[in-house]
Amino acid sequence: MNLFSRFYYEFRRYWKAVQLYLVIAGPGLVVMVADNDAGGITTYAATGAKYGYNLIWFLLILIPVAYYVQEMTVRLGAVTKRGHAEAIFDGFGAFWGWFSLIDLFIVDWLTLVTEFIGMTSALNIFGVPPWVTVVGVTFLMGMMVINGRYWTWEKIALLFCALNLIYIPGAFMVHPAVSEIIKEGLVPNWPGGFNGQLFFFLMANIGTTIAPWMLFFQQSAVVDKGMLEKDIPWGKFDTFLGSLLTVVVAIFIVVVTGTVLKGVDIDSASQAAEQLTKTNHWVGTFMAIGLFDAGLLGAICISLASSWAFGEIFGWAHSLNTKIREAPWFYASYFLTLVTAGLVVLIPGAPLVLITLFVQVVAVTLLPAALVFLLLLLNDKKHMGAYCNTLTENLIGGFIVVAIVVLSTLYGISTLFPNMFQ
Repeated sequence: MNLFSRFYYEFRRYWKAVQLYLVIAGPGLVVMVADNDAGGITTYAATGAKYGYNLIWFLLILIPVAYYVQEMTVRLGAVTKRGHAEAIFDGFGAFWGWFSLIDLFIVDWLTLVTEFIGMTSALNIFGVPPWVTVVGVTFLMGMMVINGRYWTWEKIALLFCALNLIYIPGAFMVHPAVSEIIKEGLVPNWPGGFNGQLFFFLMANIGTTIAPWMLFFQQSAVVDKGMLEKDIPWGKFDTFLGSLLTVVVAIFIVVVTGTVLKGVDIDSASQAAEQLTKTNHWVGTFMAIGLFDAGLLGAICISLASSWAFGEIFGWAHSLNTKIREAPWFYASYFLTLVTAGLVVLIPGAPLVLITLFVQVVAVTLLPAALVFLLLLLNDKKHMGAYCNTLTENLIGGFIVVAIVVLSTLYGISTLFPNMFQ
């Protein structure tokens, strides 16, 4: 075989691998990139403005954390063919099933409110009234789900995922000093010392990178997509790629605000966009467009996470491959959640900024319970068989749970005794 033939066959082999990945790709990329939602963009923007580049090292740690948490849902969904809510009910009984479902609904609904906050505030920069944004987004999301095909919904969602990368050119446009990013951002440090404010920001960054709704969404998406056990390696790669992209985008947002707005009190990503516009019109515009896209992506996924979960528990038809007449309750719950969350944003005087940051901390506070359920399910050899968690995976998962519990406890202590960590 000559060199050209060898090259040709190697190319065909790799191209087939790429084609196979493109068929499997979706749940991991969508859930991880959608995790950079409106609340996440606000958190990252506020982190950069408050601490500059100093917490970039912490964001890098979240890449393997997010991956190890989410890849478990890939295995669980592909092997059991059940969504996360159904798996908890079957594995732990009705009490814990309802406990997790109610937690999910509350956090999902509050988070969905923050997505509408982000979208309305982003388009308001361009003069679009909030009510127009709410109506337009609801209509767009409705059209995405009522077509009766999961594949179509997923490909549209992936297009919005690509738009999430708009922050990357924005970071280059502010001309950050690479040497300062390396010096300040890659060496672990605690800017300002141990205090309640730092704990709050650390928890908010964890809460926007790993959230309970993500577990429910990705596992249900794996089931609805029809992924099989043989697809698990590609599903894990899809999840790793998504984890990498979500943190990379987060770092670029921190770089933008850390370069231009360090020392400025930022309450929301829309405020950051307005401030950036005064310095560089295009960077501010990119931030606003990215904020809208982030809120839309988050809303797309979060609204479905709840509807899938309720469908699993109540035995409704709950697939995007079904028409409205075939799954009326599934679509009714979807639109009810969507519309009520959107209406909250239109309430005059509603504390929208407080809601946005509060939701991130609530999400990370409830996360340990969700992770414990996930770890226990992945250790069920009867259902998981060869895809059961290994000792290493259990140690990593256990460490993540303990770290989040410790951080949450320290935050509570610092709030009650603010002088303890001075």
